[in-house]
Amino acid sequence: MLTARDLGLMIGGLAVGPLNAITDVPGVTVGHRTIQGDGLATGVTAILPHAGDPFRQKVRAAVEVINGFGKSAGLMQVAELGTLETPVLLTNTFGVAACTEALIRRAIAANPDIGRKTSTVNAVVCECNDGGISDIQAMAVTPGDAVMALEAATGGHVAQGAVGAGTGMTAFGFKAGIGTASRVMQVDGRTFTLGALVLANFGAAGDLVLPDGRRPDPRSPPEGDKGSVIVVLATDLPLGDRQLQRVARRGGAGLARLGAFWGHGSGDISLCFTTADPVAHKPATFAPVQRLDDGRIDLAFRAATEATQEAVLNALCAAPATQGRNGRLYPALADWLKEHPPT
Repeated sequence: MLTARDLGLMIGGLAVGPLNAITDVPGVTVGHRTIQGDGLATGVTAILPHAGDPFRQKVRAAVEVINGFGKSAGLMQVAELGTLETPVLLTNTFGVAACTEALIRRAIAANPDIGRKTSTVNAVVCECNDGGISDIQAMAVTPGDAVMALEAATGGHVAQGAVGAGTGMTAFGFKAGIGTASRVMQVDGRTFTLGALVLANFGAAGDLVLPDGRRPDPRSPPEGDKGSVIVVLATDLPLGDRQLQRVARRGGAGLARLGAFWGHGSGDISLCFTTADPVAHKPATFAPVQRLDDGRIDLAFRAATEATQEAVLNALCAAPATQGRNGRLYPALADWLKEHPPT
């Protein structure tokens, strides 16, 4: 699995984490379920914020809808209440219902009082349309596939490219999919981490801009900026939900650096959560809140921008050339970079 750095692309000035992945944030784990064969190239990717029960121990979160051409589940309550109470699942557009069911059933199994003696649960599922490569009408993603992605979640290295939810995704005319990256932040002598995981399926062919200014030609027909991209940002930096939304917004800056303009038909969503200062399901009447002073937040903005930009490039570099359902070839960015090394 090649990364952008393996191919000579250096992004930003902040230091990266040990794995350069969202799993550099302590407690965060990622799992994939890949579905291939019989015209299918799809799957599910799971991001778990911590090892405990997120319904009982919620994490502070926020969402930024950059362009709302999408069919995700659960984002409205995240925006309203500022917390995340399930893992985040990524899948294809028609897999949202199956993944939502899996998250609800998982939460009820751990908390039989849900919907009866306590509140219902807000399942969060985000999607992109992989119909250019996979037969999306097959409705191939099942609740069982979502469970397999959740059960596969581990820390450590994260598989990237055409894996899990990214199996059938493309970006800027190239094959793309799942990508991840991280940045380390030093604040008052303490070390914090911000990690990004993206589901990259956006950008017009020919619009991609590399960090050194080159514009790769995928030899694809012109098209609009359509598709979608989901950006999931995780950090252990103490931030309030208002601050988390501001950090989530900077995921859009990372996308813009790549040449995206968030076209009419593109669903561009950024979700950010912090593992610091979790929220109990039944909190005290008055609960203390930790948060970074707003005057020090620029470092988190930079980290979110750089990590998002690099995560997308990693998705592009790790994915192999793939032929779409209509015979169109989506080339590998890694092959283009090998043929056109930096000068």
